[in-house]
Parts: sequence; C-alpha cells; structure tokens
Amino acid sequence: MATKAIELRDMDDAVLVEHLRTTRRELFGLRFQHATGELENTSRLREAKRDVARALTVLRERGVDVNKELSR
Repeated sequence: MATKAIELRDMDDAVLVEHLRTTRRELFGLRFQHATGELENTSRLREAKRDVARALTVLRERGVDVNKELSR
C-alpha cells in the first residue's frame, strides 16, 4: 500500500530514512520478480517507485543528506 506524503511528513528523520531503505529493497525485489516473469501485480512496481520518490522528496525538503544517511 502506498504511503501518503502526509504520513511521511509525520515521521522523524531516522524513521523516514529506514522507510526509504525498506522501500528501495522492496522495489529491487519487485524489479527482479518482474524481470523473471514472476510478478503478477505490476501496478505495485509503479507504487513502489512513487513511494521512494515521496520519501526522497520529504527528506530533501528537510535538508537531510540522503546519501550520507543511507551509507550509515
């Protein structure tokens, strides 16, 4: 299920970075399933991409260095 931007803005920075990590992992898995022909719900791929974009947008609005946080 897609996470709304309002919900993301209510999260603190650490939780939001962790949400971004898990969403990126999920997106990787969905891409892999899609490439091997195992993915049945292809709309979830689009939702996951948008979830990543929403999280990145909120983090950048807050001025968080995303690359630095993800490398920890």
